[in-house]
Amino acid sequence: MSDINKETQNNQEEVEYRKADYETKEYANGLIASFINMVEKFNEKFSKYGNPPIYDNSTFPWVKEIEDNWEKIRDEINEVMERREDLPSFHEVMPEVETITTDNNWKTFFLAGYGLESDENTKRCPETTRLLKKIPGMKTAMFSILSPNKHIPAHKGPFNGVLRYHLGLIVPEPKEKCRIRIDKEIKNWDEGESIIFDDTYNHEVWNDTNGFRAVLFVDFVRPVKFPFNLFNKLVVSAAAFAPFIREAETKHKEWEKKFYKQ
Repeated sequence: MSDINKETQNNQEEVEYRKADYETKEYANGLIASFINMVEKFNEKFSKYGNPPIYDNSTFPWVKEIEDNWEKIRDEINEVMERREDLPSFHEVMPEVETITTDNNWKTFFLAGYGLESDENTKRCPETTRLLKKIPGMKTAMFSILSPNKHIPAHKGPFNGVLRYHLGLIVPEPKEKCRIRIDKEIKNWDEGESIIFDDTYNHEVWNDTNGFRAVLFVDFVRPVKFPFNLFNKLVVSAAAFAPFIREAETKHKEWEKKFYKQ
């Protein structure tokens, strides 16, 4: 491939990546957007554990307790999966992700998000709910379920003040075909094992198998050195009032009423 063709391909890929983003700053005015940009720079410079795309699980001591109890979580998602067809697709709860998914092949079962909890869902998953409280700074938690042959195109998260945690719960074979690319590294999920990564790095997901893939999906506050962590906590806390978060809350409550009437 010529250098010109390579450059054209790279530019096209960058356009696709940007199309898949939904930026927190889009919902803020100029001064607030500038403040968020400043906080992101602080997070990069003063992150306690650096800024790798993927973190070593041993960096976070709470991971071991979650993994030691993973079968309890899987038992609960197995019950949820009995009504998989009735679960909301991700874009039905959060329309912003329509840039990367519009079909019914990415289902979610929401447990918590930015200070809000799904009371009915957490009642169905008491062990999962108990274990989530072991994660310092946990902000979002849900079961993420991909149908066979589902592909989530390249995209990036909106803000670097949180890190993403995945716990493999149901991983179909061959597991090599059920994978996530984070920056330039490809990882396969394993049942009972964790992946922690910075979702503001470009990432992409494939389930090229004939089975369903399910993970526990959590966002938690990035550890940042004092006093810069205070700025990060301020932005993360304020995110609960962002329009797309409030809209997601409303849509989820509407789904929950219908789901539990059946």
